[in-house]
Amino acid sequence: MIPFTATADWRSVLADTKLVGQGDLRIWGFRIYTARLWSAYQPFDSSRPFALELTYHRDISRDQFVDASLDEIRRTSGEQVSKAQLQAWGDEMQRAFVDIKAGQRITGVNLGERCQFYVDGRLHYEVRDRAFAKAFFAIWLDPKTRDSGLREQLLGNG
Repeated sequence: MIPFTATADWRSVLADTKLVGQGDLRIWGFRIYTARLWSAYQPFDSSRPFALELTYHRDISRDQFVDASLDEIRRTSGEQVSKAQLQAWGDEMQRAFVDIKAGQRITGVNLGERCQFYVDGRLHYEVRDRAFAKAFFAIWLDPKTRDSGLREQLLGNG
């Protein structure tokens, strides 16, 4: 909902964070990104603020990123999310994300009632929608995630 041009790093929003866990997403053997989960709360509690940092190892278009995210939200949320919500969230993600080049980092910060997206450490966009924040980060953290091994690594269990 709110575009930004500020240069503040996400760590200025979440003080005292520590690495909870990390892992790689691989598809057909190709490493797509390295994910790192950061939180000030140990053990990790998804109801408290946290950051999920994705460092990409391949180029991915914004449209691919948005489409894959919508597919995963649809899959993990099922009937809880309406077509209208998905459409609105797709529009938000089109504004929040960029075409990604290998080596770029996108960090999502979940603040509960809103989430912020940083591109290479720079605040890019904020979505003020608690339901979106929950559904978006569920892609990685919900037990129904597509990659349970990565989830376990992020949670520090793997």
